Amino acid sequence: MEDAKVLADLAIQMWTDRAHEDLTEEFRQLAMNDAALCLIKYVDDKPIAFAQCQLRRDYVEGTESSPVGYLEGIFVSDGYRARGYAADLLSECEKWAKEKGCTEFASDCELDNLDSLRFHMALGFEEANRIICFRKDL
Repeated sequence: MEDAKVLADLAIQMWTDRAHEDLTEEFRQLAMNDAALCLIKYVDDKPIAFAQCQLRRDYVEGTESSPVGYLEGIFVSDGYRARGYAADLLSECEKWAKEKGCTEFASDCELDNLDSLRFHMALGFEEANRIICFRKDL
């Protein structure tokens, strides 16, 4: 599926710690999943942005319903930001989630990702919680 490669080409710019091949396969699987939506934004036939959302049925921090529409990732290439493309993609994700029966939509970002925090706040999200996760080798 060509869209899976296009999505991976965009996503690798955001999720730099992931392998391109793994992302491509993940997007191939998501394309066959009724509980997931992947969108690509093109400008002059050039892919410049994507959004991925899914239905989450497990507990989602700060929510009270299930399923919850969840923005798993959204990215706009440099040079195309601040033009409303991310807002348009988010709107499509929210519309899809509502059509799937969701009454809430959620997302997350890393504590130090101020651009993502500003994006979420500007588009109507409210902060639900802040956490720091820990791990150690055994």
